[in-house]
Amino acid sequence: MTTDAAPRSNQDLCLATLRDTDRDRYLACLLAPEDKRGALAALYAFNAELARIRDLVHEPLPGEVRMQYWRDLLEGQAHGSSAANPVAAELLTTIDQYRLPTQTLIDMIDAHIFDLYDDPMETRGTLEGYAGETASALIQLASLVLSADDARRSADAAGHAGVAQAIAGLLLLMPLHRRRGQLYLPLEILTATGLDRDTFLAGEDKVRISAAIEAFAGLGREHLAKARAAGPIAPAVFPAFLPVVLAEPVLKRAQKLGVGVFDQAFQPPQWRRQMRMALAAMTKKI
Repeated sequence: MTTDAAPRSNQDLCLATLRDTDRDRYLACLLAPEDKRGALAALYAFNAELARIRDLVHEPLPGEVRMQYWRDLLEGQAHGSSAANPVAAELLTTIDQYRLPTQTLIDMIDAHIFDLYDDPMETRGTLEGYAGETASALIQLASLVLSADDARRSADAAGHAGVAQAIAGLLLLMPLHRRRGQLYLPLEILTATGLDRDTFLAGEDKVRISAAIEAFAGLGREHLAKARAAGPIAPAVFPAFLPVVLAEPVLKRAQKLGVGVFDQAFQPPQWRRQMRMALAAMTKKI
């Protein structure tokens, strides 16, 4: 006689969603304390939902509608029952259980509005602000789940680590963004290397483009160095920083490839990323 499998919890469903949409943060959840995995998975799955909206829509307006769903949810104006969406339900539970700042999550949504359009990043400061409200905020929120007291002491490291992580991710996505006509590399850097938006996206001035990409990756390494210099990260919150350890190989490789990032895959293989994160979990060093 067979029996029906027990229904999966929202936490399990968040982990399953994350396994399909953000494998690196999924692994980070598995390397975190078991009693925190569900809450971390809810945060990371929410982030993955925001990050993939541009891939699901062909025009900005439908994307903004999807963003508004999450904004309404966080502001207590959800349309229908949030229980129907396991990520939404578990996110609300996590916010309540760990007293997370809702405004930080709303700011994350607002920052991702930029992804829906093809406007360029104007300055280095604009980029750092975008990264701060997305990647850095996610590290800090995860730290609050892990240990609220230690999270406050690691805020500076989280800020810089998030910028480094964001730049590494943008470098990996640069071929896709270029096909779309998106530009996250600040115009400020392009101008310094004698380029503008159109000449960069055209990809023909390989020397200057390589210089711009090298500078962009160098900015990421600069922030990673500042994150490390911010002091030791408390072991209790270190799992929140685990995905950051994947940034350095990407940044270094991008500096060497230059314009080659447009057409060469340079993401380290999954097994190598898993080993790097597992080692970091033991050494507690980013």
